[in-house]
Amino acid sequence: MKRRRKRKSIKETGAPKWMVTYSDMVTLILVFFILLFAMSNLDDERFEAVQESFQNRMIFDFYPSIVPSNQPAEQSKNEKGDNLEGKLNSDLDESDLSDQTPKTEEGNSLDNLVSEVESFLDNNNLNGAITAKRSDEGVVLVLQENILFDTGEATVLNSAKPFLDKIGLLLKDVPNQVRVEGHTDSRPITNYRYPSNWELSAARAGSVIRYLTNGFELDEKRFSSVGYADTRPIAPNDSEKHWGKNRRVEIVIME
Repeated sequence: MKRRRKRKSIKETGAPKWMVTYSDMVTLILVFFILLFAMSNLDDERFEAVQESFQNRMIFDFYPSIVPSNQPAEQSKNEKGDNLEGKLNSDLDESDLSDQTPKTEEGNSLDNLVSEVESFLDNNNLNGAITAKRSDEGVVLVLQENILFDTGEATVLNSAKPFLDKIGLLLKDVPNQVRVEGHTDSRPITNYRYPSNWELSAARAGSVIRYLTNGFELDEKRFSSVGYADTRPIAPNDSEKHWGKNRRVEIVIME
């Protein structure tokens, strides 16, 4: 029997068959995008407008734009930059004036308020009972304890109501914010109602506010109360006379 000869396998050379299909697909995609680009119309006006808007931003005055500028856009940039600089300078000048103007107006307003309160006290014969003084916040009306309350109590006396009525009329005519402060002397107090001077001073301030708001229909949002106890004396706590000065209620008419 004849032996069968083994056929030699022919080795294929070149790229794999799938590569041909892949390269065709990539070529078609490339041609597709080229056609899209060729058919598109660039809006030169819009492009220049966007370019100019970026160049006219203040940040690009310090960091130059990466978008190349044409001569017309550069000219527009310079013109708008000059206008912007002039506007900023004018704004700064106005802000300087505005910073100075309120101080002058504030001083005039405070002087007018002081004059108004002093005239009110003179016309109503309250100078002996109520003291008016000027502070950084406004006008302070000082009422001593013996006018408003019994010692160790926070209930407004009937004899004090005519004085508070005059103050209520004054506050009704001015729209200012009002802070009522309660002050005591340094002698301690301890009872079931007021364990310390803190509670007593706060209760007295609250009683004055309640009387004014209820009697004259004043807006409660205008008022605030605080109790300082004996932490802000106006005289040394060493005698009966000085204790009486420290026991007081202050009505601060805010500027």
